[in-house]
Amino acid sequence: MSQSKKIAVQMDPIESIDIKTDSTILMIMEAQERGYSIYHYQPKDLTLKNGTLTARARALSIHLEESNHFKIGDSEIIKLYEVDVVLMRQDPPFDMSYITATHLLEQVHPKTLVVNNPISVRNSPEKIFTTLFPDLMPPTLITRDSEAIRAFRDENKEVIIKPLYGNGGVGIHRFNKNSFNPEILKQYLGLPIMVQEYIKEITQGDRRLIIIDGDYCGSVARLPKEGEIKANFHAGGIPNKTDLVFRDKE
Repeated sequence: MSQSKKIAVQMDPIESIDIKTDSTILMIMEAQERGYSIYHYQPKDLTLKNGTLTARARALSIHLEESNHFKIGDSEIIKLYEVDVVLMRQDPPFDMSYITATHLLEQVHPKTLVVNNPISVRNSPEKIFTTLFPDLMPPTLITRDSEAIRAFRDENKEVIIKPLYGNGGVGIHRFNKNSFNPEILKQYLGLPIMVQEYIKEITQGDRRLIIIDGDYCGSVARLPKEGEIKANFHAGGIPNKTDLVFRDKE
C-alpha cells in the first residue's frame, strides 16, 4: 500500500481568506483532486528542535461555498521532512518573521520540495528584483529621501508611490505636482519606497504571465475599476483572460 501524499500549506489564517480572490485556495483544491492530504499552518507555528523542523498544523479541506469554505481539524505536530511539498503562501509584509521562515524552511528543502525555493524567496523581493531589468521598466526611484521623491515627481510630472514590501494594493498612491501630499508620504518612509512614472495604460490592465519550465502557458489581465488606479484583486480589480500584448513578448 502506497503512503498518502501530503502537502503542508504555510499561509495566513484560513478563516480570513477570500475564496473569490485567493489563488492559494485553487492550489489546495487542485491538490485535493490529485489525492493529497492538506495541512495548514502559519509561520508562527514553525519549530526547529535539534535540527528537526516541525509545524503545529491542522488537517484542511476546501470547498467553494461562501461563508462555509473549509473544514479544519485539531492541531497536531507534523514533521516537515515527512511531507511531499510545503507551499509558502503567506502574504507579506516581507519582514523579519517572513525572512526567518525562509531560513527555517531551508532545513527541509530540497528533500521536501518547498515552493518557492526559500532562498529564492528571500533573495528576490519582487519590487527590488525588477530593477535588474531597467530597459523593461518605466523611470523608477527607490529611496527614503522625500526631497529626492519631490524632484523625481517634478521630472516625471505624475508618479505612483508604493511600499516595497506591501501587497494587495495597500499604500499605492498617485501624485502630481498639485496633488502631492507629504503627510501621506511620511506614513511609508520608515523603509524605502518605490516611486515610478505613472503609466496611463494601466486602464487597460496589468498582466500576470504564467511561465512553466520556461514556456509561456497563459496570462490574465487585472483591470482596475473605472476611475481607479489599482488593479489588484484585493483592491477590486477585475480578471480578464488575455494573450501576449504590448511588450509582453520581450
